Parts: sequence; structure tokens; C-alpha cells
Amino acid sequence: MHDAPADGSPHHRPVRSYVLRAGRMGSGQERALAELGPRFVLPFEPRPLDFAAVFGRSAPRVLEIGFGMGGATAAIAAAQPGVDFLGVEVHEPGVGALLKRIGEMGLANLRIVRHDAVEVLQQMIAPDSLAAVHVFFPDPWPKKRHHKRRLIQPPLVALIASRLVPGGVLHCATDWEPYAEQMLQVLSQEPLLRNTAAGYAPRPDYRPLTKFEARGLRLGHGVRDLVFTRPS
Repeated sequence: MHDAPADGSPHHRPVRSYVLRAGRMGSGQERALAELGPRFVLPFEPRPLDFAAVFGRSAPRVLEIGFGMGGATAAIAAAQPGVDFLGVEVHEPGVGALLKRIGEMGLANLRIVRHDAVEVLQQMIAPDSLAAVHVFFPDPWPKKRHHKRRLIQPPLVALIASRLVPGGVLHCATDWEPYAEQMLQVLSQEPLLRNTAAGYAPRPDYRPLTKFEARGLRLGHGVRDLVFTRPS
């Protein structure tokens, strides 16, 4: 994910809110990437995605930004076969890991785009088309000088809100309290969104306990969910 150039110039290098870390690919992930990638990984294209053509049906659509190794993504998709999911992730090992889960679990309602989520939202997702957007445990960039790299910032939240259908939901979760506080402030200031709770929300049943959450709880970090909706 990245911030747009401040001056609109194509020569201005954008600040990215992720770092492409070198990750080791296991043999199973490599095999899944080779065998299942052509079917389940969609190329980035600067035009609205035809969900009905991709999934072969008309169904509610959920986009997840940054699915990591894909454990929670696969579990949520498996529990909701009537919903179509699009996961956006830049790290190849995570893409391979989720593809492996797709094969093992026989998931037909999940696709992947390996690209910057801001550009995916801007160019591949039409306005008023998503039932939900999930952002679970994004990089907290804890150092103050790196806060500008945090994903949840007003321009992106406004973009996400514009892509939600009326009644659609933006669900964020983090185990980093200062980031949760920033998220709550930013989301509360977006005019298209309304908080479904008086502050932080209880963890919805559909979001499974992730390894990040378990780690945060072990370290004494409170995990906070933020569930905002675009009013009908």
C-alpha cells in the first residue's frame, strides 16, 4: 500500500506502507504457486474487475488487504461459501501459502491479486461494489518517524468507504494500542462511515483467532476490533 504522490507527478517516488521482505518459499508453496496460481491469482489490470465473470455467479464481495500467510482468510472463506473473497497481498510466500490452503480446502470462492492494494482499490474495484473490506493486523510501524507509512490513513479510508455498498462494513483489527487509537480517530472522522460500537467492537464470530492475536495476547497486548459501516 502506498501514499499517492503529493504533487501528482509520475516522477515523484511514492512512500510505501509495506516493505518487501525476503521470505523463504517452501516446496508446497512453490508447487501451489505453479499449479494453482494461473487459476486463482488474478493479474492486476487498470480496469474494474468483473466479479461475476471471475466467480461465475453474483454474490456479496469481500476484499481483504494484506492477508499475511492466509490462515484467517481461508477459514473465513470456508465458513462463508455464499460470499466471494478477494485477497490482496504483495508477499510471495503468503500468496503461495494461501494457494496451498485453497487447494487443500477446495475453496472456490477465493481469488488473489498480488499487487499494491491502493492501486487495486482505485482501478480494479468499482464504487459501491463491496460488501466488506477486512484489514487485519497491518504493520503498526511503531516508530514515530514511520507513522506516515501506516496503512489506515484518511485518504485510504475515504477510498475504501467509496467502494463499499450502502450497509457495507470496514473491519480492522490490531494488537498495537497506539495504532488502534489512530485507527479509531481516522475511521470516526470519515463522513461516509459510522461506528457500530461505542469505541472498539467485540471480535465478530467470523474472524478467527489469528497467530498475531495469540501472540499479542501472550505479550499482554489487547487486541482491538474496529467495525464501521457505510449507512444505507
